[in-house]
Amino acid sequence: MTYDVVVIGAGPAGMAAALAAHDEGARVLIVDRNNEAGGILPQCIHAGFGAKRFKRDLPGPLYAYHFLQELQKREIELWLETFVMDITPSRRVTLLSQKGYQEIEAKSIVLAMGCRERTRSQINIPGTHPAGVYTAGTVQRMINREGWMPGRRFVILGSGDIGMIMARRITIEGGEVLRVIEALPYLTGLRRNYVQCLQDFHIPLFLSHTITRIDGYERVEGVEITPLDENFCPVKEKSEWLACDTLLLSVGIIPENELSRRLGVVLDPITGGPVVDQYSQTSVYGVFAAGNVVHIYDLVDDVTDHGELAGRSAARFAKSLSLWSEPSLPVHWSVPIRSVVPQRLLLSPSQEAPLSFFLRVSKPWENPVTFILKGENTVLFEKKVPYARPAEMITITLPLSLTSSLFQRSFSSLLWEARYES
Repeated sequence: MTYDVVVIGAGPAGMAAALAAHDEGARVLIVDRNNEAGGILPQCIHAGFGAKRFKRDLPGPLYAYHFLQELQKREIELWLETFVMDITPSRRVTLLSQKGYQEIEAKSIVLAMGCRERTRSQINIPGTHPAGVYTAGTVQRMINREGWMPGRRFVILGSGDIGMIMARRITIEGGEVLRVIEALPYLTGLRRNYVQCLQDFHIPLFLSHTITRIDGYERVEGVEITPLDENFCPVKEKSEWLACDTLLLSVGIIPENELSRRLGVVLDPITGGPVVDQYSQTSVYGVFAAGNVVHIYDLVDDVTDHGELAGRSAARFAKSLSLWSEPSLPVHWSVPIRSVVPQRLLLSPSQEAPLSFFLRVSKPWENPVTFILKGENTVLFEKKVPYARPAEMITITLPLSLTSSLFQRSFSSLLWEARYES
């Protein structure tokens, strides 16, 4: 079987990509290893989704349901409980489902596998290995989907958004969240979640602290909490032991890119996702990537927008291959900027829309910050924002007039800089 576009992953990015590709006239197949579409959204029963796209504050399942309905209306093929066993640069995909092994040909591919949480083994907490240590997303599924409270006295390590949201949810369900512990000297989740989930429920947040030992044999009995100095070294003489029966880890999420590696896609060492151009094409010809598989977004609305971009691009690639092998212009950045997406620009003479860049900074700054785009030593564009925080993505859209002129000038690369104001 041959499809114009095969989308791997039926989360918000994958569903949006499939719909956009179909609307471009492509024959689309979307596959997912889960038994339902929506990715993480079905277990996110809290509000906070769709404010940009639908001008409404929706829970996650309702946001996902809207796109699933659109897939069904368009009769787009959706294969659930389907695993990608192999994928080649020539876009031959081997699938395993209840029907057995199937091999399909794709004119283009959209990678939309989403992201996953870091686990205890990735952060190396010493101590015993009892029951009661979970990632925040696992507990979210237990409580919201399975109706099961995994403990009573909780400590949460990490101030990521899922961890803070689960601190509120656990409290509502009758559990006790003793503390939220963060190793960094600043919040790693959105400020709104800190206010709505921790401050409003009187849950203490300890910055510049970490957990240096987990105690317990069959079940967690307590944890050792230790402050960190300015070099992130534990100050052991100030350690404190706290009795609890459950430890939640909210220590970051990373793009799910095992398939990307197998395919030979070049990955950005900072974001952990593919290096992409403004059309969301990866380093492998005809393979596109969208959503949290590229880098971690703050809002599902932005994930959806990126999915639509990748889906449109993949469908147009399937129709005509002429544009997609043009030379590209690398995009660089300097400290305190931590990452920029896209990391390269395809030198296309037919750029139809303004270019958007997504930036993250490496340290928080609560005063105005000016972001500067340079071509060689020429300042091309500046934008001032009131503050910059590592947890909050900064979106900068260039005017269409500037976008068009970029490809008519002989720059060897572009550079993003940031100027912090005191």
